[in-house]
Amino acid sequence: MSTPTLTRAAATRAWTASTLDHPSAWYYSLPASSVNALDQMVRELRDNPRPLTEVSIPVEHTATLREGLCPALEELEHGRGYVIVRGWDVSAYSEDEAKATYWLVGQALGKPFEQNVQGTILYDVRDTGRSVSEGVRFSVTNAESSFHTDNSFGEEVLDYVGLLCLKIARSGGVNQMVSAYAAYEILANDYPEELEVLSRPFHVDRRGGVKEGQAPTARIPVLEMRDGELLVRYLRYWIHVGHDKAGEPLTPGQIRALDTLDAVLNRPELRAEFALAPGDMFFLNNRWTLHNRTAFEDYEELERRRHLVRLWLQADQ
Repeated sequence: MSTPTLTRAAATRAWTASTLDHPSAWYYSLPASSVNALDQMVRELRDNPRPLTEVSIPVEHTATLREGLCPALEELEHGRGYVIVRGWDVSAYSEDEAKATYWLVGQALGKPFEQNVQGTILYDVRDTGRSVSEGVRFSVTNAESSFHTDNSFGEEVLDYVGLLCLKIARSGGVNQMVSAYAAYEILANDYPEELEVLSRPFHVDRRGGVKEGQAPTARIPVLEMRDGELLVRYLRYWIHVGHDKAGEPLTPGQIRALDTLDAVLNRPELRAEFALAPGDMFFLNNRWTLHNRTAFEDYEELERRRHLVRLWLQADQ
C-alpha cells in the first residue's frame, strides 16, 4: 500500500503533548463587544420568550459576534483543533439563559444540525443510570467513552462538537484530546498494514438512529484521506455492535488494526487533558481530533449532578 502523504498545512495539526502550546492558550475569552451583544440578545429573550431553537442571531449582532469568535474558529480549523470559550458570567443567567448564550455562540461558529432521529438539536449530556449495553449512547452514562469522534455512524460529516458545562461531577469526567494526524503518522510509519485495514469500511451501529429504508449499520472507514485532509470517524464499541448486527464477525486482521489504533490513541505522549468549569463552552474539530471523557462519580442530589449540553455544527463553507 502506498500511504498518502500529508499536506504541509495538515502536518502542522499533528501535535503531541510536548509540542502543544501552553494550556492557558486553550482558553479564549470573549471580547467585551461580544459579551455585550449576547447580553442584549438574552435580555430580549426574557421580554419575548420563545423556543430556543427558533432563535437566531439578529442581523445587527451578527458581525460583532462572528468577529469576536474569529480566533476560536481559527484554532478549530488551523490550530490545535479545539478551544474553550469563556469570559462571560454564567452565574448572572438562569440555566435556560445560559443555554441561549451557548446556542447563539454555536450559530456564530457553524450551522447546528440534528443529533438523533427525534430531531434533537440541543442535547443534554448527563448520566441517566443506564448502560451502553441497553442501546444508549455513552453521553448519557458515567462510563469512560474511549477516544472517539461523534456521529461516526451518521450520513453527514460532523465538523464541530460543542459542549457547554453547566455542572461538574463530584469526581472524574476529565476531558482528553488526541490529534488524529499525530496518530496517523505513527500508523503510517510503524503499522502500514493496520492503517490499510483501517482505511476500509467497517460496519458501524447506528445506535437506534435508523431511518426508514436504512440498514441498521453504516459502512464507514475509520480513517480516510480526502485531498490531503484527514477524516476520522471512530467509536470502537459501535463497530463491534455493528458487525454483530450485520452477522459479519470482525476478522483477526480487523481486530489487530483496531487494537493497534487504540494503543496509539492511548499513548500519554499524544494526549492533552483538562477539566471544564461551569460556564465553559468547549468546541472541537470532529474531523481530525478524537476526544475522550474519563469515567466519573456524580453527586447523590439530582440538582447537583453533572450536566453538559451538546451541539453538533457544520462549518460554514
